[in-house]
Amino acid sequence: MSGAGKKVADLAAKAAASKGIDWDGMAKLLVSEEARKEFSSLRRAFDEVNSTLQTRFSQEPEPVNWEYYRKGIGPRVVDMYKEAYDSIQVPKYVENVTPQFKPKFESLLIELKEAEQKSLQETERLEKEIAEVQELKKKISTMTANEYFEKHPELKKKFDDEIRNDYWGY
Repeated sequence: MSGAGKKVADLAAKAAASKGIDWDGMAKLLVSEEARKEFSSLRRAFDEVNSTLQTRFSQEPEPVNWEYYRKGIGPRVVDMYKEAYDSIQVPKYVENVTPQFKPKFESLLIELKEAEQKSLQETERLEKEIAEVQELKKKISTMTANEYFEKHPELKKKFDDEIRNDYWGY
């Protein structure tokens, strides 16, 4: 995983732990245009869901003005509805989803860190290889075959075997 990907993952983990999300901080770490579009879509969806939860489902209903209806409809019918209304028991929501997904999230974070380490090792290997190729590119016009074979003895062995066996690649 790249350094930017690691930072986004760390910010996401911190956000999950602290309930606050640093959207701007994560947005600064994105590199590709496709990632920015996906991130923008995620942020919009999160804001919509959060807004819905904050407005619709967290408000208490307005109290019913029973006296107003008693005057207009009559006390007998209104009292019947009031009794039915008062007998309604709305259960409180008990959040039991987070405990189910928290271990999965933690295991994904562990996998993410392992993938990051592998990626960093591969990046280091590739950077060394690029440096070797660039060095070779600079020296190639003045390098002799013996100098090249000193760095690549496996090729010298292969060529020697081909010459010894009279195999010329035809």
